[in-house]
Amino acid sequence: MADPNQKKSFLLRLPQPLFDELRRWAEQDMRSINGQIEWILRDAMRKRGKPAVVEEATDENKPDSN
Repeated sequence: MADPNQKKSFLLRLPQPLFDELRRWAEQDMRSINGQIEWILRDAMRKRGKPAVVEEATDENKPDSN
């Protein structure tokens, strides 16, 4: 079974105006563009009632309990 925290990379093509707006938004939130897109997608999943998917993906960001 695949590790749920493993990141999958893929190519995303965006119109330049959308990319520019995402870049500005990411800068305001002090995130990379990749981080901003990931945050937007996780927020959308949460709003769709898929918190388990969001929690699995964010486990890597939690501190170790050791």
